[in-house]
Amino acid sequence: MTATLFTDIGELVTNEPSLGDGSPLGLLRDAALVIEDGAVAWVGPAAEAPATDQRFDAESRAVVPGFVDSHTHLVFAGERSAEFAARMAGEPYTGGGIATTVGATRAAADAQLRAHTRGLFAETVSMGTTTVEIKSGYGLTVADEARILRIASEVTPETTFLGAHVVPPEYANDRAGYVALVCGEMLAACAPFARWVDAFCEVGAFDEDEARAVLTAGIAAGLMPRLHGNQLGLGPGVRLAVELGAASVDHCSYLSDEDVAALAGSGTVATLLPGADFSIRGPYPDARRLLDAGVDVAIATDCNPGTSFVTSMPLMIALAVREMRMTPGEALSAATRGGAKALRRDDIGRLGVGARADIVMLDAPSYVHLAYRPGAPVVGAVWRAGERSG
Repeated sequence: MTATLFTDIGELVTNEPSLGDGSPLGLLRDAALVIEDGAVAWVGPAAEAPATDQRFDAESRAVVPGFVDSHTHLVFAGERSAEFAARMAGEPYTGGGIATTVGATRAAADAQLRAHTRGLFAETVSMGTTTVEIKSGYGLTVADEARILRIASEVTPETTFLGAHVVPPEYANDRAGYVALVCGEMLAACAPFARWVDAFCEVGAFDEDEARAVLTAGIAAGLMPRLHGNQLGLGPGVRLAVELGAASVDHCSYLSDEDVAALAGSGTVATLLPGADFSIRGPYPDARRLLDAGVDVAIATDCNPGTSFVTSMPLMIALAVREMRMTPGEALSAATRGGAKALRRDDIGRLGVGARADIVMLDAPSYVHLAYRPGAPVVGAVWRAGERSG
């Protein structure tokens, strides 16, 4: 097995407090790390690094763990720029544009969907994302939901069945029939290609009882639950997610004191999606309130064609710092270790011994530049499981 030494790292974020300065980021300066067989084999001061077969000189640049984007909708066809322009002209977002993407996705051939998905996936990696979750939800038929998840599973193991995204037009007068389809035949067809089950619990999508039925059926089929909730207003999403032991409840733009307390006393991560709030001109979640209450927080892109057509986790970090009152360190942690927690993974989101060698080298001396220079090409190089991308 070939070992590679990364040395002369000016600032290394390990996310392992015991390895560095004792802070949650586990910062090491003048650092080095060794990767072998796709994993981190050694971390420490550059002056103490062991001999290896290969060597990579970081030239005093900063190194951080690969970003974990724990909420995306990458498999779709078409685009909704006209909808975006209308919102920017003052029209409100109600969630109705999802049907436009459903129509385009149903009409697309597998090859078209596959090529588009792979292109977006490559774009996410170029911006430092080394683990991505992908949801279905733009097919809303048994065959289309299954093929979306099949295509998603070609690029990531973190796939989520979201048949309960919205009720499709053909079931507009039979909501109960559609929920039964999602919980039955659709779930059976999709479960072999999914790790997670999700539902959009919101006015205009699915109510509490409908979302509970979908998640409960998914759990019975061996899938783990997560939930879209509290995006457009106060509602039952957070409470339902905590009740069912969901790994994550995503959006969390509107939270009551009871919601915050419930999250703080649970194992459910609050995944915040600042790209969506930016794109719909909605209120940003108060991450400071959550963090001060002891809630585990993640940030993700929510990449989708209607309300957050963005693949950049560095942009999410910058928005979290500027708009959600997070420090640069808290935002980086939420984009790495927080995303790993939202996916219930302990092998990613950190650069300690035994972790997967997902490495992002910045063209900057410090991780702070991720928020300090929004929009700049700060990500210099990316390794996924020890293999350099691009």
